[in-house]
Amino acid sequence: MPGPKDLDPASSPRAMIGAELRYARENAGLSQAELGEPLFVSGSFIGQLEAGTRRLHLEYAVQIDEILNTKGFFERNCRALARSKYPDHFAEAAEAIASAIREYAPVLIPGLLQTQAYAQAMFRRGRPTEKEEVIGELVAARLERAHLLDDPTSPLLWTILDEAVLRRTVGTGPVMAGALRHIATLAGAHRVIVQVLPFTAGAHMAMEGSLKLMSFDGAPPLAYLQGLGTGRLEDDPATVAHHDLTFHLLAADALSPSESLALIDSVAEDYAHEEQP
Repeated sequence: MPGPKDLDPASSPRAMIGAELRYARENAGLSQAELGEPLFVSGSFIGQLEAGTRRLHLEYAVQIDEILNTKGFFERNCRALARSKYPDHFAEAAEAIASAIREYAPVLIPGLLQTQAYAQAMFRRGRPTEKEEVIGELVAARLERAHLLDDPTSPLLWTILDEAVLRRTVGTGPVMAGALRHIATLAGAHRVIVQVLPFTAGAHMAMEGSLKLMSFDGAPPLAYLQGLGTGRLEDDPATVAHHDLTFHLLAADALSPSESLALIDSVAEDYAHEEQP
């Protein structure tokens, strides 16, 4: 049976490497747990590599080539992928299997907490000439992500909203009122933990962008950093630990959950009473 072909990392990033890993593993007759055992990782970790939600490190690539007799395929492609500038778009796939999600949002309400009206206003403002059906598809995809919160306990969602998220109007006053009341409802029902980082907190370690930390059962945590039109997953332990510290420092500077809920309710009430043209 022919072996896997080398891939172009510029057009086929870690998802394609993961697909080839699954092919080679199944061709060798091994389960995910059986492949993970000599690597001292769990079967779920191998599953994340195959799904493309986790980056294949060189040390694992070398061992996998030996175990699966893939003649250096994964080592070569792992080295090539490390040189690629291809932006990473697998955060949502990782988010879907996370046991806990902690996020700092500097400007926008995070996707998992958005209402339909808020998402509609946000996408329309960012794509003023786009067709309505395209906007509708984007909104539907955004709302589909929120079904992660249908489970009453998992994943744990802890969100820190910068006060700018509350004060920047997306859409109209009623849209903002509805969006903030939605967050308040989830927080009041103890489904999510929400804190507000007030303007009075001053400078902090995350002023340059958003931060999302994801924890998993049986696998190391990930950090996701997002910029304009791009995003990057980080799984280097030292890097993730640094971002974990950043989040905890933000939480220390933020208002308590009860104080945050009171502020969110107050701002929502202000939006609800705004005069509309």
